Amino acid sequence: MDLPLVVLFLAGLITGFSKFSVGGMGLLVLPIVMIAFPGPEALGILLPLYLVTDLMAVASYRNKIAWGVLGRFLPLAFLGVFIGSQFLANINEDQFLTFLGATIVAMIVLGLYLDFRPAAFMRKPVTAYLMGFFGGVISMVANAAVPLFSLFLLEQKLEKKTYVSTRAWAFFIINILKLPLYMSIGLLSVESAETSLYALPGLALGSYIGYHFLKKVNPIQFKWMIRIMSTLAACKLFLFT
Repeated sequence: MDLPLVVLFLAGLITGFSKFSVGGMGLLVLPIVMIAFPGPEALGILLPLYLVTDLMAVASYRNKIAWGVLGRFLPLAFLGVFIGSQFLANINEDQFLTFLGATIVAMIVLGLYLDFRPAAFMRKPVTAYLMGFFGGVISMVANAAVPLFSLFLLEQKLEKKTYVSTRAWAFFIINILKLPLYMSIGLLSVESAETSLYALPGLALGSYIGYHFLKKVNPIQFKWMIRIMSTLAACKLFLFT
């Protein structure tokens, strides 16, 4: 069987599942795609998939959006995306992988810290600004900001559907902004978009499974599944370096 086709199907499956259920699982997508498409060019293959699932997610979760929460961190996320594009244009493949793996580990450590310390600071405006900025950078450089935003949103004590709706709209807006920047640095082209099409069957199946899975998970399980998937992704990334 053709390895790139298998990789793209798995990437689509996990992307769809992640978008509609446990966000941290999406961190496994980039290492998987890099098996067949090594280097930052994998980002250009993934972005169209994220935009398709973003459209599906915002269509499915049109209500219960915490616009006040979005308004606090999106402006700095836009700045982070722009700075991330400059950073991405000037790093090599090894630096790319190391940055991603180290970032995931840092997110996991922060999450564990918050289990044992008061989390009130996560709901302060300055934290929203910092999360927005660093989330924008990480989203641009590695498509890996879901755990960071998920951690922030989970600590806002949002109801489960509000959490998913708010997360979906945040990434839809950010990924739209990333389109011209990826094209400007040569990561997104007609050819890479055509390659992305092979992931659509897996994307549809993963989205369906994820949507129905979400209805059956409780908040505590939800939080720990995000953390476990993030840990697995970090281990996978360090194996690539």
